[in-house]
Amino acid sequence: MADSGSEEIAVIGNTDLTPSESENNLKNTMVEKGTSLLKKMEISVAEAEKRTGKNAVNMQETYTVYLIETRPVDAASEGTNPVPDSLWRRYSEFELLRNYLLVAYPFVVVPPLPEKRAEFVWHKLTADNMDPDFVERRRVGLENFLLRVASHPVLSTDKIFYSFLTEENGWKETVFETGFQAKADSRLKALNATFRVKNPDKRFAEMKHYGDELQSVISQLLRVRARAADRLYGVYKVHGNYGRVFSEWSAIEKEMGDGLQSAGHHMDAYAASVDDILEEEEHYADQLKEYLFYADAVRAVCRKHELTQFELEMAAQDLISKKQQREELATGTVRTFSLKGMTSKLFGQETPEQREAKLKMLETQIEEGEELVKERKTECDEYVKSAWVDIERFKEQKDHDLREALISYAIMQISMCKKGIQVWNNAKECFSKM
Repeated sequence: MADSGSEEIAVIGNTDLTPSESENNLKNTMVEKGTSLLKKMEISVAEAEKRTGKNAVNMQETYTVYLIETRPVDAASEGTNPVPDSLWRRYSEFELLRNYLLVAYPFVVVPPLPEKRAEFVWHKLTADNMDPDFVERRRVGLENFLLRVASHPVLSTDKIFYSFLTEENGWKETVFETGFQAKADSRLKALNATFRVKNPDKRFAEMKHYGDELQSVISQLLRVRARAADRLYGVYKVHGNYGRVFSEWSAIEKEMGDGLQSAGHHMDAYAASVDDILEEEEHYADQLKEYLFYADAVRAVCRKHELTQFELEMAAQDLISKKQQREELATGTVRTFSLKGMTSKLFGQETPEQREAKLKMLETQIEEGEELVKERKTECDEYVKSAWVDIERFKEQKDHDLREALISYAIMQISMCKKGIQVWNNAKECFSKM
């Protein structure tokens, strides 16, 4: 199928990024800090094209590529209109870019990609990912993804993202050279942290729960909308039957014929308009789907915090254990039911030299443990600070986008109802003239 060769990677962020590496990510820029790439470059996904070729296992496949066009904003403001730079990308390359961003910037609510295969479809829509209408909607979604990233205060400054937009060859090699796949957290590791963390941040716990609820509510809304679209389609097509009956009736009437014929034409036009209306509805459904997928990005940031907090707690717990061992060795008191206590019972007490050597080793381990706890604490605090700034940015964006989408959807529904009323008013006038 279209993108069957794409690599699926379960990532929620990168546990192995040190504070210095995170800082390097912020400095790894193509534009100055605080300025988004979108202010310097026009970006669009201009068209989609179906191609056929051989995949990695030498089998023939059909896939879709998307044309990315970029041009400097300065050129447009100066009145010139240069030919834009352009390159083709597959959907799997967009996936690779997003997976890299998830690992490199775990504190960011990374914008989602449009769906790979159609979900929440009504009966007139196909789930085929090669369907032209679906490919066109996905083209719009991919452009929206690029614009979201290009306008983000942190993601837009990434060199890998810039090369994705401007370098057709060698881009994948550059991504893999970063080693991001080896740094990706496994879902099992994240799940373990979720259940074992003792002191989760209440704000992140609530935000994670909100992500679950948001996904559930939008899923229900999309299902309701799909059912409503099915019924709406049926209502409109029934008006097509009105048109056919009025036209047939007009053929057997002399005085009433013209009025019936005109009413039939109004009904036919009304029935034919349903396709454009439902196509517009799909546009609003895609806007809702974006936030359906955004919910998982929010949860990923929260899961990463749980993992960071869990690692801090484990380091602190290990340090406490080492200090307790030092105290036992220094005082000579050993807990009877500990492993050390049972060993002493079976094999006798250690010699003073052995105890001294162990004490020195424990002192070294305690020093290292204290440094690790301090490092984990700094990492956790920095993550909380950075992540919460981006979550607040996301919430503001979400409130604005969903409000505008729902208002526009309501206006569309009102307009659609007015057209229905107008059709019947026109039919009424036709009947009055008979």
